[in-house]
Parts: sequence; structure tokens; C-alpha cells
Amino acid sequence: MLLKAFPDLEPFVFVNKYETKTIDFAHPKAVKALNTALLKVHYGINFWQFPDTNLCPPIPGRVDYIHNLSDLLKKSGITKEIKVLDIGTGASCIYPILGHAEYGWDFVATDIDNNALNHTQKIIDKNGFSDSISLRHQKDDTQIFKSVLKDDEKFSVSMCNPPFYKSEAEALEVTTKKLKGLNREGDKVVRNFSGTQNELWYKGGEKAFIHNYLYESSLFKTQCIWFTILVSKKDLVKGMYTSLKKLGATDVKTINMSQGNKISRIVAWTFK
Repeated sequence: MLLKAFPDLEPFVFVNKYETKTIDFAHPKAVKALNTALLKVHYGINFWQFPDTNLCPPIPGRVDYIHNLSDLLKKSGITKEIKVLDIGTGASCIYPILGHAEYGWDFVATDIDNNALNHTQKIIDKNGFSDSISLRHQKDDTQIFKSVLKDDEKFSVSMCNPPFYKSEAEALEVTTKKLKGLNREGDKVVRNFSGTQNELWYKGGEKAFIHNYLYESSLFKTQCIWFTILVSKKDLVKGMYTSLKKLGATDVKTINMSQGNKISRIVAWTFK
């Protein structure tokens, strides 16, 4: 089905020792082709093109975030006219296109990289989503909500897949470990999901970004019912709860997610 829908995937498919068709998950172009095929077959996304240097998000993990947000909103009684703020949408626009395709949600998506937003706009336009997804450029890379949120607008939920590393060296170290797990440790160190500096690392790393996100959320507490962020390091969660209590959050939740060998979680909070 995937090959029929997206023939460009075929050069990367082979039969492994278990007689199963698969791809080389250490090869960035193979991973991108597979995810493009998944989007086309399962979500009706017919155009998904951006530079190979930009981060190629794994579709199963991204749609898991979307489904968990849907459950969170339903449990809160929020089922109509859902508007989502996506922080750091990147060149792939993955959360807005999945959220709109699956649930018909409206999105405002932000990013600090104007070039990435140009590619994102093409994805939106060519899939006919321009009435439901709009983009905003965050001109100050030290800010998250400031300068992109308008005073009078309201959102059902914010979401964010933050930069997980504090430097290129740390990102390469993690990639080396991943290649070892794929029995490819002798290969040149290439990230199988690619990614630019803006997408992968942030001064102070994941912890610094998250606490900036927490603090700024408290400045816009009336404009978003739920604030959420993906957290890769479990040991950061306890500190987040402590900070959010000090900032006045009235409810904080941790939603665990697991995709293959990867374990992560969404932390969600509200000031309502």
C-alpha cells in the first residue's frame, strides 16, 4: 500500500534476515520517504516537501501527541471550535497538518526560522489548509509566547516539541548511541531524522527551554486553557511540577507515551 501510494519509497525497501520487508532506519532519506508515504496513505497529506537538512519527524510519535491532546480536551469538556497554538512548527508543519487532518482543528503555528516557515506555507497551501492553519514568525529567539500572541485571542491548547540538546556535540553523542543500537556504529555519524541547529539545540538545553516555556505560560494564563510540552528527560518532570505550583497552575498532568524503544511524556498544565 505504501509503495503504491509513494513509489519513491521503493529504492529504500529490502527484505531482512527475518524475511520481512523493511527500510534502513539509519538512512535519513529512507526515513523521510517512509514518513511521507505514511502521511499520504493514512492522513491524506499529498504534499510534504522540505529540505533534507530540516528535521523529519516520525509520524507515529507525532500523531500520538495529537491523540493525547484530543483525550485531554475531551476530558475537560472541550470538544468544539478547538484552536491550537503550535510552538516551533519547523519546516514540516507536522502537528498542524496531522491535527487538522485527524480532528479538523484550527492552528496558529510559530517558528523563529523564516526559511522554515516558507516551506511550511507551501505544505499548507498545496494541501488546501490555508483557511485552518496560519503561521507567525517569532523574531526573538529568547521568547516563546511573547510577541506572537495577540492580546484578545484565545486557544484551547498549546503544544511544543522543544529542542532536546544544549549543543551540537550533545546531539551527535546521542546519534552515535542510536547508530550503535542499530548495529551501525562504524558508520559516519548522520542523524536519521536530520535537523538544523534551531530544531535540535537550545542554549541550556531542554531544561532551559522548558522553564522559559513554563514562565511565559504564566504571563498568558488567560489566553490558553491548557499548556503542554513534550519532555524527553523524565528527571525534569519533578522540577516542572515545583515550578508550576509556584507559578499558580491549578492542575498539572503527565501523559506517558511510548513508541517502540522510545519513551517520552507530555506535561500539561492549566491556570483555570
